[in-house]
Amino acid sequence: MTRITGHRGARNLWAENSLTGFAEVRKLGVDAVEFDVHLTDAGELVVIHDATLERTTEAAGEVRALTPEARVATKLKESDDVIPTLDEVLDVLGPQGVALHVEIKLDARGRPYPGIVAKVAETLMARGVASRTHLTSFDLGILFDCRQHAPEIRRVVSADAHWVANHGGLKGFIYAVSDLVDIVALRHDFLAANWDEVQRLWPIERLCAWTVNDQDTLRTWLDRGIGHLTSDRPDMALALRKAVVA
Repeated sequence: MTRITGHRGARNLWAENSLTGFAEVRKLGVDAVEFDVHLTDAGELVVIHDATLERTTEAAGEVRALTPEARVATKLKESDDVIPTLDEVLDVLGPQGVALHVEIKLDARGRPYPGIVAKVAETLMARGVASRTHLTSFDLGILFDCRQHAPEIRRVVSADAHWVANHGGLKGFIYAVSDLVDIVALRHDFLAANWDEVQRLWPIERLCAWTVNDQDTLRTWLDRGIGHLTSDRPDMALALRKAVVA
């Protein structure tokens, strides 16, 4: 059965990467929750997608420049929530239950934050959630660091057409990640266009289609029996999965 992952909580239902969104999406019964982590210069692991603040908050500037005081004063757009820390998100998602897909992000210049992988892994292990977590990234260097610092935590690589092309095409890309990750997550339109080839190269139960938000496309992937599906509308995905299974 296809496992449903709420993308950035469920950003089409609640403010993305918000504590409210994480609390509510967990109630839906999703199999996993995906969220994004940056590291500030003050040493806080903060959960927000972009490396800058403008798109999702009422502030401006780079995420890494946030002080703890500025962070708790920075509201997410159309929300009373502020930017949460990784620890706060783990408090909401609880010590048991839903799986976690923790994406480790790059800074505003496209560079890894020094020490972020080790710090994220340490937090996950200290909180006792490592066994239900996948560390995820588009960046293979980040994923190699994940394997070095936390070999016991499983990994996901995400990619779209551009990213795959940069690694020599599908065959070259799959070869590059074959001993590095457990799940290959491909943008759904690219995956659809290359479905037959991808199936020959990687097991369907370890494939993920992202980010699928309309009923027809959701139903297509559910009918195909793909292993994982990431959606901004996990409520819709769950309802359609129930109908498919029935």
